Amino acid sequence: MIFLELVLQNFGPYSGKQVINLNPKIDEENSHPIILLGGMNGGGKTTLMDAIRLALYGARAQCSTRGNLSYSDFLNQCVNNKIDPVADTRIELLFEHIENDKPIKYRVVRSWVKNPKDGKDTLGILGDSDTWPDALVNIWDEYIENLLPLGISNLFLFDGEQVKELAEQETPPPVVVDAIRGLLGLELADRLAVDLDILVNRKLKEVGNSKDLANLEEIETRLTQQQEDYQTTEEKVEILKNQVEELEQKQQEAFDKFISEGGKIAAERNQLELQQDTKTAEIEQVRQSMCELAADVLPLALIPNLLNQAQAQGEKEFRHQQIQISKDLLIERDQRLLTWLNQVEISPIEVEKIQSFLIQDVDSLYAKTIQTEAPWLLADDETLSQLDNLIYHLQNSKLSAKEKLAILRNKEEEIHTLERQVQTAAAPEDYTKLRQALEAAQNQVVEAKANYETIRRRLAELETIIAKSKRELSDYTVENIKHKNSEHIITSAAKVQNTLKIFREKLTLRKLNKLEEEVKNCFLYLLHKSDLVHRITIDTKTFSLLLYDLNGKPVPKHRLSAGEKQLLAIAFLWGLAKVSGHRLPVAIDTPLGRLDSSHRSNLVERYFPSASHQVILLSTDTEIGKKEVETLRENEAIAREYLLKYDSSTRQTTVVENQYFW
Repeated sequence: MIFLELVLQNFGPYSGKQVINLNPKIDEENSHPIILLGGMNGGGKTTLMDAIRLALYGARAQCSTRGNLSYSDFLNQCVNNKIDPVADTRIELLFEHIENDKPIKYRVVRSWVKNPKDGKDTLGILGDSDTWPDALVNIWDEYIENLLPLGISNLFLFDGEQVKELAEQETPPPVVVDAIRGLLGLELADRLAVDLDILVNRKLKEVGNSKDLANLEEIETRLTQQQEDYQTTEEKVEILKNQVEELEQKQQEAFDKFISEGGKIAAERNQLELQQDTKTAEIEQVRQSMCELAADVLPLALIPNLLNQAQAQGEKEFRHQQIQISKDLLIERDQRLLTWLNQVEISPIEVEKIQSFLIQDVDSLYAKTIQTEAPWLLADDETLSQLDNLIYHLQNSKLSAKEKLAILRNKEEEIHTLERQVQTAAAPEDYTKLRQALEAAQNQVVEAKANYETIRRRLAELETIIAKSKRELSDYTVENIKHKNSEHIITSAAKVQNTLKIFREKLTLRKLNKLEEEVKNCFLYLLHKSDLVHRITIDTKTFSLLLYDLNGKPVPKHRLSAGEKQLLAIAFLWGLAKVSGHRLPVAIDTPLGRLDSSHRSNLVERYFPSASHQVILLSTDTEIGKKEVETLRENEAIAREYLLKYDSSTRQTTVVENQYFW
């Protein structure tokens, strides 16, 4: 993935339309990774980062200045204060990525005005052919999650302060852990497992009778509830374990998670269900229109040969009638000619010869058109015209039916996607239980330990109960529902689920082993103390980093300096990028904050040119100063330079191309 161009129109301090070329290519053959943008504090550097996030994620974007604002209020806040209130505010982000082994370009466009209608912006996706693919607009959130997941975006679009916070935490926050799992591809097996459950349940309902369905639905309902209880209990176990280890810190993190995500989950679920109802109504409307087609001439499409035969026979009989009429007219004319010849002075012998010639001539003219079979359709001209109109109308009806079938398939696929999203969405009740567990943990650590042990035993019990319910569901299926194809699918799904479990375990170990090695190599590459760390391990659940020296003894993180912690965090992000296999751009705001000269030099010379195929640096004059920028220029690492000139009197920023502080 490469960001090619960012267009800002009346966004924040950027008045009018300003275009920033982000393409790292210098020409067709050469490219340099770094796009350098210089600006003083408060001059609009962070606004550029927010613009990229907002273009990609819309209302879900984690922008720096949003805070607790609603999306509508945030959009109003982003409108340039010097423009006409009815003028458009617009963000465009052009990017390129590989799809089906071909480079594809998309221009994401978001526009709005002051106090936008319904508190939303207008989203458009402009493709290579300058068209607006509506289908992609409708599923944009899911599409961009596959390219650059929101949870992991802060690991590629970050600032120096965020790196510092990440470096000082013992374990990454849960949202970062989930994003890292997605980036490493660990969630694919979980998603496939959910899809298999949906497929099995659907097959059970297809082949069961009414009594079977009632029994199956009762087992499914019970199993679903048990699985929800298991998920809730598992979350409690993890939460309580973290509370025992570091109760004060984990309590605050759990509380923040409840505040930030509790309402959103319920809102997303309601929205998905409303979308599902809407799509179902649209499908019913399409089916009704297909019924109307079936009530008209469409059934005649079952007998196309008979229709063609009737049409051909009618034309043949009609043509023969016309020929017969013309023959009768010729005979009448010949008769008048003979009568006239008898009246003039021509001998009877000559008249007889002429009469014989006329008879032979008529017979020879119509010899090939003599009807060999008796007419049976006996259709007149009006009836044949109606038949032609009916066949023409039938062709149009067939085309319309094909179009509606295509629409129906697309709508059903959209409903399937919504079903999967609803299936995987968490229940709001989980957060109520999370809050209750959090409040209970605040009393004392001893009580938290007791709760942890109780819940852990409950988790084991639920695992046994769920296994029993799954066996009951499987046994019921095998004994009472005899459908070979569905039985094969159900049996195979159970085997695949077991394989997926093993696959998840091995994939986690393989990915993390590789990630540990990459993080260690990146850290040592950036660090000027090559003997400080000999080995780095990563916890399989929390993704926390553990450092060991040459003697195999742990190296506590508090022994690291602030700069070394930042380098460790950057090495963690760099290692993730390498192991994930995703070719994603890296954008860094305030890249060299709180680093000494040695660490700063290592980042400038080693990290920035190698962090990614595209590195966007947003820096002040004190971070990437004259010495640093000259080093990058000498190493031919910079593709483009921009200076963000801020006018404090007008509070407006102008982007100046091919210019930096020095």
